Amino acid sequence: MESHPPSAIRHRKCLIVGCGYVGLPLGKELVRQGHEVFGLRRSVLAEAELQAAGITPLHADITQPETLAKLPRDFDWVVNCAASGGGGAADYRKIYLEGNRNLVAWLAGAPLKKFVYTSSTSVYGQNNGSVVTEESPVEPAAETSKILVEAEKLLLSAAAERQFPAVVLRVAGIYGPARGHWFKAFLRGEARIEGDGARWLNMIHRDDVIGVIIAALKVGQPEEIFNAADNEPVSQLKFFAWLAAELNQPLPPKVMADAENWRRRGVTNKRVSNAKLRAKLKYEFQFPDFRAGYAAEITRLKMDGDLDS
Repeated sequence: MESHPPSAIRHRKCLIVGCGYVGLPLGKELVRQGHEVFGLRRSVLAEAELQAAGITPLHADITQPETLAKLPRDFDWVVNCAASGGGGAADYRKIYLEGNRNLVAWLAGAPLKKFVYTSSTSVYGQNNGSVVTEESPVEPAAETSKILVEAEKLLLSAAAERQFPAVVLRVAGIYGPARGHWFKAFLRGEARIEGDGARWLNMIHRDDVIGVIIAALKVGQPEEIFNAADNEPVSQLKFFAWLAAELNQPLPPKVMADAENWRRRGVTNKRVSNAKLRAKLKYEFQFPDFRAGYAAEITRLKMDGDLDS
């Protein structure tokens, strides 16, 4: 995380919508940097955890605008990193599309300086292994990803037409403590290499998601889109080969690539470029590639006794 001497801190009043895997440590870091942080959740279950982190809890449901109406609106920075919890298209529409629409309406006329929304690199539907940038077409096959495209368009239109200060981050697959789909499958012995293992994976460590969000809050400009992925897309085969060597385990078995299943799941094959993020936000990654991030995670698991040394 960035370090700022006390004299350099410019106090901001911040709201984090969705204080979960990303939002809670994001709030902790913003508090550490000297900002006043509020955390919005639907339930009161994590209230003590938020308070322990120095975050003031607020309770509302962004899919129900009447619950937002009772809250303060005088925030300088708002981050929407609410998650659907892995639901289907109906949940995506409620949380990402209607949720953002309700937030835009609720914050209209408020003294907002920046609104950062964490979208997904799944909006890119490319399947040919090509490099994708923020200028690449967003034509995903999956219905859930199409809804994310709609949510982005809603925010970018609000930015263009109503001066709503929205910045969109298209976030790659997040990994870190207790998170990482392919890594966890490997540890359970359930990982499989699909076809020749040439399909590209795009990742980012949770700590770098937090760093990128803060960089976007500080220097991102309204209507901008940034790909939030680390510096090195990796093929599925190369990723598992590295893990197998690190953990002294055999490679996962190969299975036939199921093109129809991939299509139905919206599985893609592309290399996400973060060049714009590094150039414009000047962000330097703590974990620039999967090796750095997963080496740290493997060390943590061994120290905790959750992984054989």
